[in-house]
Amino acid sequence: MKNICLASIVTASLALPALAADPFVVPVTAQILPGWVKADGTRVAALHLHLEPGWKTYWRAPGDAGIPPTFDWSASRNMRAVSISWPTPEVHDQNGMRTIVYSNEVVIPLTIEPDSTGAPVHLDVEMDLGVCSDICVPHRLRLEGTLDTAERKPTPAIAAALAQRPYSASEAGVTAATCRFAPTPDGWQIEARVTMPSAGGPEVMVIEPGLGDVWVSEAQTTRAGGEVVATSEMIHVGGKAFALDRSAIRLTVLGSKHAVDIRGCSAG
Repeated sequence: MKNICLASIVTASLALPALAADPFVVPVTAQILPGWVKADGTRVAALHLHLEPGWKTYWRAPGDAGIPPTFDWSASRNMRAVSISWPTPEVHDQNGMRTIVYSNEVVIPLTIEPDSTGAPVHLDVEMDLGVCSDICVPHRLRLEGTLDTAERKPTPAIAAALAQRPYSASEAGVTAATCRFAPTPDGWQIEARVTMPSAGGPEVMVIEPGLGDVWVSEAQTTRAGGEVVATSEMIHVGGKAFALDRSAIRLTVLGSKHAVDIRGCSAG
């Protein structure tokens, strides 16, 4: 295996003034895990985040009080596309607020499609994320590394994170997923119904609209027989009108036994 050039540069100008104890304490650090090459030439790698004891960071849909992570891959080279596989997160309810988080550490697998198959990929990413303990603060991580391994054997840490992904709809036995919409003064109300075996109760459904500038309220989730039912409101952050595409809506059911990822819903 060739040598892997890895670097982790952390800048936290927004976060450090809010840390009352020691201005040099950084509650999260990260590194790139280089991974392996798949038979089709795509590369599998990962971002490995380490959190200080008592600190948490957010899943891609963090809840009303959370800060969603964002990524800037534009400085990377020989990278045509990248997709993220999110491990199943934890649901935290505290003081009437629900957040969807990771604690201690999390490995976030990446599947990278290079422009030139077989050539090294230079990964350069800025990740903006929120971290929380007694307070919540924004943070920025910059990670840079060259992926040039010819290894075909999966890396155990990344393979374990991939195994922690939510089940697909077919794997979980989902037989129907429907969405009904009703206009509200500010946007749309959505009622989502998923017919599936229990994921372990109590279950929580997270609704993502598939639109970047639309805020979604915390879904009120119940189970009615063989269905998980959730209602939520969607509002454009700029107060604009917007249309919804059922095929772009993503429903995630988080249970005590496992989670389920449902892509798209039909008319109710």
